[in-house]
Amino acid sequence: QVQVVESGGGLVQPGGSLRVSCVVSRSMFGFWMAWYRQAPGKQRELVARINTGGERIEYADSVKGRFTISRDNAKNTVTLQMNSLKFEDTAVYYCYSNGNWGQGTQVTVSS
Repeated sequence: QVQVVESGGGLVQPGGSLRVSCVVSRSMFGFWMAWYRQAPGKQRELVARINTGGERIEYADSVKGRFTISRDNAKNTVTLQMNSLKFEDTAVYYCYSNGNWGQGTQVTVSS
C-alpha cells in the first residue's frame, strides 16, 4: 500500500510564507504529483501540479505568482512553497499522485 504523508502546515499571518511537503513511499516517476486543498464548506480544488520532469506545471489562477510547486524524484517528494498568503488560502492541503491521497495538513492564515 502506498503511503502519502504531508507535513509543514501551520498558522501564519497574512502576507507570510509557509512550505508544505509530501513524501510518498513509492516512486511516482511517470506520474504527475499535485497539491489540492479543501476549505470548510467548499469542494476540494486543485492548487498546483507538476509532471515528472518538472517542465510542465499548472497552477490555479488564485495562487499564480504566489505559490511554487517542485518535486524531487530521487526522494519521492513534492513541495509547495506558499508566499504572500491570504486569508482565503486557509484550508487543508492534500498531496496526490496516481490515485493516492495523503491525510492532509492544515494551513491557517490568520492575524
